[in-house]
Order: sequence, then C-alpha cells, then structure tokens
Amino acid sequence: MRFKLDENLSPSLATLFVVAGHEAHSVTEQALGGQPDERVIDVCRRESRVLVTLDLDFANIKAYPPSDFSGIIVLRLASQAHSKTESAVQRLLVFLSKEHPKGALWIVEDDRIRIHE
Repeated sequence: MRFKLDENLSPSLATLFVVAGHEAHSVTEQALGGQPDERVIDVCRRESRVLVTLDLDFANIKAYPPSDFSGIIVLRLASQAHSKTESAVQRLLVFLSKEHPKGALWIVEDDRIRIHE
C-alpha cells in the first residue's frame, strides 16, 4: 500500500511503513508542509495514497467523504509523544496486514481501531 504521513507526524515513522513492505512519504518530504488540508488530501487522492494524520479535521466525513479517497487514518491518541505515535503505528501495521483502508476512515485510538466506511 501507499501512504503519506501528514506534517504533524515525524517523517521517521515512514520507515516503519517501508520496513513492513509499504511505500510511504511524508508531507514534509514533498514540501507540502503548511499547505491547507484540502491541498494535502488532493495530493493523496491523485497519488492514490492513504493519508495518516493526527489532524482530527480529516475525521469529518462530510468534509472528507471516505469513499472519495484511498483511505484516511487519523491517530487519536491521549498523548502525541513520539513513543506513543510509534506504538500506534506499529499496531496499525499489524492491522493493515489483514485489512485495507480504501474508501474508509480509520480512527486509531490507544486501545482500539474504529472503522467508518
């Protein structure tokens, strides 16, 4: 699968996706940092990439209907410390070995993953 990590996530997390056999880029690698959400999600759509973000705005299914995208994954964690986001990504990668987020919104929380299709 192909992923794009939003600017609010460390670009180093892309390595976890690559090690798991996926292709991953960060928004900052493509000089998209500071761009409006609409621009970021449009690039993801054109590149057929799943967006991974901490930005809760992307959980708004009226503004970003999941069926219009390759997938949106929002990390909604009690702490956004690097160790916590890395742990959440590790859990997410295990889940991705069984499921595909295409056309869905996944909310990754500390203790579960909720899926909205």
